[in-house]
Amino acid sequence: MNKQAVLSLSGGMDSSTLLLHLLANGYEVTALSFDYGQKHNVELERAKDLVNYINGKCTEDNCYNGCKVKHQVIKLDGLSELLNSALVTGGEEVPEGHYEHSNMAMSVVPNRNKIFSSIIQAVALSIAEKNNTECDIAMGIHAGDHQIYRDCRQEFRDIDYQAFLEGNENGHLVKYYTPYLFGNKFTILEDGKKCCEMLSLDFNEVYRRTNTSYKPYPSGNSDYKSASSVERVEAFIQLGIPDPVIYEDEDGVASWEKVVKHVSKVIKEYYLNLKINK
Repeated sequence: MNKQAVLSLSGGMDSSTLLLHLLANGYEVTALSFDYGQKHNVELERAKDLVNYINGKCTEDNCYNGCKVKHQVIKLDGLSELLNSALVTGGEEVPEGHYEHSNMAMSVVPNRNKIFSSIIQAVALSIAEKNNTECDIAMGIHAGDHQIYRDCRQEFRDIDYQAFLEGNENGHLVKYYTPYLFGNKFTILEDGKKCCEMLSLDFNEVYRRTNTSYKPYPSGNSDYKSASSVERVEAFIQLGIPDPVIYEDEDGVASWEKVVKHVSKVIKEYYLNLKINK
């Protein structure tokens, strides 16, 4: 039997790359996406589109581990009205700037990963018990998340997992798989490029089906000034490949050159301020 994994698939670059990574490493994947009232819910459409693209490449003669990716969107209706975060409908304006600026704390969604984790744990344990096998919980968390998002840190994962083990007799059948924990957006993107080659998938077709922007335009195009977008663009600059998603600003569709110029300036200013304030 194939290795089993339940993946938290946001539709962003990190979890989408992890989906490729799992398939390239012999996993049968059940992907869960969450609709919690996020402003950037275009990510859910991108997640669906990516799974459909991957599954469409899966044929009887050439299929990932003999099966297609299972995907389900779980709706958490009514939750956004009760949450204090710039990322949910009704919240404040999503801040701009570098990902490690203090104002990025506005983008924290209270207890978000714990809410998701409880559901994912339940599904993973159900798969494990039903198939009498182990099941991994896969999450695309990385070092760039650690400063602002406390629930992405290993300390949180360890405590949360211990609580799960205490509450479930067969909890030991479920493990965590977080291969990017000490990496960053660039190392994730590098892995994605390698996995696309291993799986014979088109890199641009994969990544144009992802969304990292916390402030997407009504068109579905990404902004390039919010922190999450800055970090993504920085990774593509490092990789030396233009990002295949379409970027937009108040003047309309923005060229890759314009996006790179803005992000390079933000990064330069961030590191200059960091040096001055040491």
